[in-house]
Amino acid sequence: MLNKKSSFLALILPGFLMLMGCANRQSITGGPRDHDPPKLLKATPPNMTRNFKANTIQLDFDEYFKLTNSFTEITMSPAQTKIPEYKTSKKSLIIKLKDSLEKNTTYVINFGKAIADVNESNVMKNFTYVFSTGPHIDSLSMSGMVINTTTGEREKEATVMLFTLKQDSLLFGKKKPTIFTTTDTSGNFSLNNLHDGKYKIYALKEINGGNKIYDNDKELIAFTRNIINLQRDTSNIELKLFKETPEKFKLLEKQHFDQDGKISFFFNKSLDNPSIKIVYPPDFDKYKIAEINKTNDTATVYMRNMDFDSLRVTILDNNKPLDTLALRKGKKESFLRILTFQYNLSDLKLKPRTPLIATASYPIESFDPALITLKEDSNEVSNFTIVRDTANTRKFTVDYKWKQNANYTLVYNAGAFTDIYAEKNKGAIKHFSLNKPENYSLLTLKVTVPDSGKSYIVQLLDDRNHILRKDVIHKSGPIVYKDYITGKYNISVVYDDNKNGKWDSGNVHLRLLPENIWINPTVITLRPNWEQETEIIIPKEPSTP
Repeated sequence: MLNKKSSFLALILPGFLMLMGCANRQSITGGPRDHDPPKLLKATPPNMTRNFKANTIQLDFDEYFKLTNSFTEITMSPAQTKIPEYKTSKKSLIIKLKDSLEKNTTYVINFGKAIADVNESNVMKNFTYVFSTGPHIDSLSMSGMVINTTTGEREKEATVMLFTLKQDSLLFGKKKPTIFTTTDTSGNFSLNNLHDGKYKIYALKEINGGNKIYDNDKELIAFTRNIINLQRDTSNIELKLFKETPEKFKLLEKQHFDQDGKISFFFNKSLDNPSIKIVYPPDFDKYKIAEINKTNDTATVYMRNMDFDSLRVTILDNNKPLDTLALRKGKKESFLRILTFQYNLSDLKLKPRTPLIATASYPIESFDPALITLKEDSNEVSNFTIVRDTANTRKFTVDYKWKQNANYTLVYNAGAFTDIYAEKNKGAIKHFSLNKPENYSLLTLKVTVPDSGKSYIVQLLDDRNHILRKDVIHKSGPIVYKDYITGKYNISVVYDDNKNGKWDSGNVHLRLLPENIWINPTVITLRPNWEQETEIIIPKEPSTP
């Protein structure tokens, strides 16, 4: 039998526990994020209907949705003169056909990326509604993959477009296709419910969405040279995307004087041998200093004499004028310049057995070595040299017998450098040290070519696919890379068919495919203080479709 104390505890304990439970309750969260797009619950008439006679289609989904870019995303094939009307009603999409339908014809409505849920904008990709006005529904298909020519990687979110031979000359590059799909995350595509016949196929990778029309030099395009005569299901179609070299030269941006007075020219393509000429004012060409970047698609011009109201500049390639433009500037217009320097350092470390290279922000007219000092730890040294680069008025080479475990300080006293505008530098200090030799490796590629009568370009790339070095070869043999920092590297090989020492892009209108590139499937890892040999067997160049 319970005593009074036990009875009291038995009465209050449940209430106490309930109170504690209330006190520990957490605020209600929204739950996990919804990653699923809307799902079709019912179609009226049903999808894949034969002997279709309706003029209204209703699609019911499992959640509220929104239509985005319906004009560019939704297409109906065969296309109708009067575009159907698409309206949302709660969780349903109502499609009203405004035009008459052809007899015994399969129609495909492709919604692209137009349908997405309201809350998270999850897109219902590649959804199609198919019907036929006759007893037969077209059922042929095409499938394959889209690959980036430069990287060798499969390309997701690329638009694969199909045109009949009659449509190709009328629509490609002018209007969006009526038959299209989007590649999945693995770069694969499938086009279904196709009629037999002859087609041309393309892949397009647009920038920031787009209109499914190849109308921008920056977009990637792919195609096959052969016409596809579709009589049965066709698979394993490989489309290789590339950036086309524009046929006509143009400047990418409107040219003007920068805040510091220089002029930058950005070309829409790489030139063979670009140059710049000042044609007005007369006799002002002698005042220019022009720099061309390594890829020959950018030029920077500095003027020693800024006493002019306007400037007329001609851009040439192999001494042939490509474009002439005028730039206006007031004679008394002022510019803001601060003379600074950049160095060939990585994390304030200098590569062993290399000089320190200093690059000024503006061309240098003169410098005073007496106002430049170098300290090794805390001791000033005198047996170093600083030399101007004869090919670049902004570059200087500082050389010295650098020592391991020493800390260096390069000091520019005020007025050590005078630029072409007669402005002098302020005092500046640069601290750095020598990187350890064991952080670098020796890589030897033992390359085997499939045909010694052809030319190949072997490219060493870093882990971001930046090209570090190119070697043109015609026969099997070793390629040696000395003093490369430890890390991961890749090898790619260009099949240099025209033997001009560079990769040549294609041209979709001329039906010219780009030169093939083979990507070595194995990543090369260089370890510290390591000598590595890697065998590279270049496969035979694949045939082009």
